[in-house]
Amino acid sequence: MATTTKSPPTSPTSAHAKSKSASPARALIDDSQEIAEAAQQVEDGTVEVDSVHESDEGYDTDSQSTWSTSLSSSVKNYIHENGRRYHAFREGRYVFPNDDAEQDREDMKHTMVVNALGGKLHLAPIPQGARVIDLGTVGDTYPDATVLGVDFSPIQPPWVPPNVTFRVDDVESAWGEPPDYFDYIHARHMAPAFKDWKSVLKESFEHLKPGGWIEFQELECFPHCQDSSMTDEYIPKQYLSNVEKGLARLGVELNASRTVAEKLREAGFVNVTERIFNIPVGIWPRNKVLKTLGLYMREVVMSSLQGIALGGLHRGLGWSVQEVEAYLIGVRQGLMDHRVHSFFPYYVVYGQKPS
Repeated sequence: MATTTKSPPTSPTSAHAKSKSASPARALIDDSQEIAEAAQQVEDGTVEVDSVHESDEGYDTDSQSTWSTSLSSSVKNYIHENGRRYHAFREGRYVFPNDDAEQDREDMKHTMVVNALGGKLHLAPIPQGARVIDLGTVGDTYPDATVLGVDFSPIQPPWVPPNVTFRVDDVESAWGEPPDYFDYIHARHMAPAFKDWKSVLKESFEHLKPGGWIEFQELECFPHCQDSSMTDEYIPKQYLSNVEKGLARLGVELNASRTVAEKLREAGFVNVTERIFNIPVGIWPRNKVLKTLGLYMREVVMSSLQGIALGGLHRGLGWSVQEVEAYLIGVRQGLMDHRVHSFFPYYVVYGQKPS
């Protein structure tokens, strides 16, 4: 679990500030041995299967916030479509919702991924007192960092730490800061938001100080399996394949996680490191931490189904809303099948601007 400390002051989440209250994530299980085993298994790809299929009862999550300073007022413009809310600033650039349901999902993802990384908010080596562009969660954890959060929509909480500021902007456009300004750039779950990776990385390279670090944390939105329990007929697998095709028609590279390391090298970054953590879907793992992570992961996927499907299947492939909703019934049933030992790879990739 992250604590307030004078150790490297960096950031937990994305430069695209979507979460409404992503305070430092608590440890899911208070058992050091289980935590250590979980951290090893998710990175080694050796998640052990539980021989007993228990029910989901008793697994839950919470969300806390310790904000301390009011956020400046901002004009809130939104677009509403098919019962979901979307950003209006540069309408259409980000194809997923930004409403309360989506922000709750982002909170859950925050807790899930920080615990998957053994309680770490980042993996890049960051200097003390860093100037960061990121979501404001770092403000509570590292009060000596200076943090700028950027988002398409003014959906941030009304109270933020004093070292944090937010700005409604588009990170694919020219940044307003001078060159060599930031010590650290952090982006989490940003792949679906970027349509022009070259522009984002060009701006990042220009505005990062020599020797500074950039870090991406991205989920591969496609299920994998370490045994023979998942077949090609697994409906969630088919669903995400269709979503990826539909989003591609909209200019969105859903699974850019697979190529982030290559993109960083092409942009001129050095010392590029890629680490992959396999996060289970469902409560099939034996390890208690991974069992809870799996429940979180399944809920994250479940709660994203409609929002992602309306983008990929409805807008991208032209399915009717009724066809989408009928299809999602089978997808939900598939995700609840504990006999399928699926997982989603979680990529953590970081690189350094040459000194």
